[in-house]
Amino acid sequence: MIFKDSTVQEVDQALRDAWQAFQSFRKSSLKDRAQFMRTIAAEIEALGDTLIHKTMEETHLPEARLRGERARTIFQLTSYAAACEAGNWLEARIDTAGTDPAVFKPDIRKIQVGLGPVVVFGASNFPYAYSTAGGDTATALAAGCPVIVKAHPAHGETSELVAGAISKAAAKCGLPKGVFAHIHGASFEVGKALVMHDYTKAVGFTGSYGGGKALFDWANQRKEPIPVFSEMGSINPVFLLPEKMKQSAKEVAGMYAASITQDTGQFCTNPGLLIGVDNEDLNIFVDALSAKIRELKPGTMLHPGIARAFTEKRAAALSQEGVTTVAVSETKPGESQGAPTIASATATAFFNNPLLHQEVFGPYSIVIRCKDTAEMTRVATHLEGQLTSTLMATENDLRGQEALVNAVQHICGRLIVNGVPTGVRVGLAMQHGGPFPATTDSRFSSVGADGIKRFVRPLCFQGWPDALLPDALKNDNPLGIWRTVNDVLTKDKVL
Repeated sequence: MIFKDSTVQEVDQALRDAWQAFQSFRKSSLKDRAQFMRTIAAEIEALGDTLIHKTMEETHLPEARLRGERARTIFQLTSYAAACEAGNWLEARIDTAGTDPAVFKPDIRKIQVGLGPVVVFGASNFPYAYSTAGGDTATALAAGCPVIVKAHPAHGETSELVAGAISKAAAKCGLPKGVFAHIHGASFEVGKALVMHDYTKAVGFTGSYGGGKALFDWANQRKEPIPVFSEMGSINPVFLLPEKMKQSAKEVAGMYAASITQDTGQFCTNPGLLIGVDNEDLNIFVDALSAKIRELKPGTMLHPGIARAFTEKRAAALSQEGVTTVAVSETKPGESQGAPTIASATATAFFNNPLLHQEVFGPYSIVIRCKDTAEMTRVATHLEGQLTSTLMATENDLRGQEALVNAVQHICGRLIVNGVPTGVRVGLAMQHGGPFPATTDSRFSSVGADGIKRFVRPLCFQGWPDALLPDALKNDNPLGIWRTVNDVLTKDKVL
């Protein structure tokens, strides 16, 4: 089903309702917000197979993958609900008044408060976990911010079903209408209207560089600039260090054949760049990887637009001077399918051609052949910001290549040893974000409860009567949360 774009008037009304709802929702208790999030999770689960089958129809993703993603989305909602209640994200700070009248030391207390209505743009490749009720929506609600979701047009009916579950949960929890709204819009005009509206106070986005950068630019053209947290993709370089390749080149190749082609390569963490020293061990790796890739069948991509973009960008990359096509699936791709592909180029070609640094979203990766580990380090220093970087290395490799290890740390948000970047665990220790252009703000993660911090700001209370302070700052600590009192982390009351 093709949904009609929302009008500017409908966008305006949604933001007005959200602003009105914010006045009460921002004062809601952590317990009530957590209950809302848990109710959303229950309502999504109650959609049952209807949701799964509709999403399969719209995205061509397999049932097992979607059931896993739905479970992950429900876990996000419930785990972020628990984190919301725990209150650590509030970062409550209390400095009590000094007793020496000659020294100015008033009573100062600080917490984090919600920014206001947050606009969330649904992602194409994760119809649940990064879309209507995904991490951006969950963390914004935890922060006390109403949410306006713009559905991704590639799975509009899926988004409608999930939006209905959120609205039903809001009604069950007695929340105002404006706490959640759902907007359709394939055109840039709808997105621009959402970002530029006076009542929009932050934006969450997962998608392409072009889309995320446009939102960022619009947000900074406003009279009142607002934060935009865009995750805009990554080529997720993998550095194949010499001793590791000598020990297990074939095993590593099998691991990466699976990672490159998982779900037809449609992950923002897909390993699109493999860097190694040009020697016999790398040849063994490439031969083993190529054999696996030729055996794999093309998969149907999320929608025709993504398939078309993959075909065009793959062709552009393979046509560049110095690039060799190493392996392609032996099965001819059908309509809207992506053929698994491995290419190869020298480090010199990579240095001289910025196009080889760009993401080809799909089952594609390029092997960069370096003269030595010093040239591998040069490759790392030439790369832009990434979500992830991986070192396939022994402990001796890591100890012996300090310059490379240091260079890689500068360009990524998550540094992996002897693993694959695909697969993002939901937890406090996760960092899903990286230096620009991977994201617009590398200080924050879009996965894990720390994501709540994207949608809050600090507010300081000076000299307030205890009875009128927010519960998180009252002397008796009625919420029972961790607070830093006079530089000591404690749950104790302030005496």
